[in-house]
Amino acid sequence: MKKENILAQYMPVAAAPIIARWIDYFQCEFKISKNRATKLGDYRHPFKGAGHKISVNNDLNAYAFLVTTVHEFAHLLTWNDHKNKVKPHGDEWKRNFKRMMVPFIEQNIFPEDVQSAIVSYLNNPSAASCTDLKLSRALKKYDLLLNVSRLEELPINTVFSIKDGRQFKKGERLRKRYRCVCLDNGNTYLFNPLAEVTLPATGT
Repeated sequence: MKKENILAQYMPVAAAPIIARWIDYFQCEFKISKNRATKLGDYRHPFKGAGHKISVNNDLNAYAFLVTTVHEFAHLLTWNDHKNKVKPHGDEWKRNFKRMMVPFIEQNIFPEDVQSAIVSYLNNPSAASCTDLKLSRALKKYDLLLNVSRLEELPINTVFSIKDGRQFKKGERLRKRYRCVCLDNGNTYLFNPLAEVTLPATGT
């Protein structure tokens, strides 16, 4: 299975190709780890012939997983630039974290509330995203969002929601996309099979 397909199981689908490219570019060993109570992710610099190593907990929601991944890649970039000559979360790391978050902000990969919290957080990133209350609260809201699926995984006629709250009923596939009817206005829309959608809390 391609790296980006595996990554897409843990982070927003649109972010996976970018992270996959980073893994290749930096020749980084990227590991999806079991839950660790003391940390969400980890970066290890090259040592004794081994290259860069990054690990991220597998139980994070998609947005927290992506934020943590970017956090660790910012450590990698900072080590490449300065080795051990700067503080782990000093100005150099803050600049790199901000820089590496830009493509995800520009593509509107995060929900509006998370994106707003990230932009605020980027003004002065702290050691960990979980220490910023606004960002932590925004990310935490999605911990309970365990009913996120890809559209292609759902049976025909399933009712689902998208990020802006609108509800749709899944229809038949037309070539590369699914025809879905918006229950709010009756209009028909075409959806990418890999679109991330949310099932109603009741499971209907």
